[in-house]
Amino acid sequence: MENTQNPSHPADVQYNKVVEMVHCYAESVGLDRHTVYIPDKEYWLWTKGTATIQTLIHKLNYDNGTRRDFIRILSPVMEVPTTNQLIGFYRRLLELNEEKFGIKFTLIPNTTKVWAAFERDIKGIDFNELSTFISDFEHWADTLDDQLKDQFPDLN
Repeated sequence: MENTQNPSHPADVQYNKVVEMVHCYAESVGLDRHTVYIPDKEYWLWTKGTATIQTLIHKLNYDNGTRRDFIRILSPVMEVPTTNQLIGFYRRLLELNEEKFGIKFTLIPNTTKVWAAFERDIKGIDFNELSTFISDFEHWADTLDDQLKDQFPDLN
């Protein structure tokens, strides 16, 4: 996956650069690239405080043979509530989508969790930008999981 020689698709060169940048970010914060990267799933997984951080590069292939790749950073925040107090909860998630630039809340199909997420097309990304948004995301994921659980204790 990390071989940049003879890429099979033109987008693979940038993809491989971003893979290496994520490895370098992990090492820059004291993580072992070989421990946090899960090759068979093609994502990185680590914790920051109480948050679990999952980073992956999602490939979108189009019928005309082109491809766009997006880096996605996800963190499960809390279980999807099963009570009838959902309107206030979902309203708060939408408000947080507005307040926390770059972070959004989402429900991933076939999961039981609310996720914090960040995504960006990898075109033109450099290490400084990648480092900034991953560290910002780590901070907000670690903060917001606790805040939401405190704000909605009887929903979990």
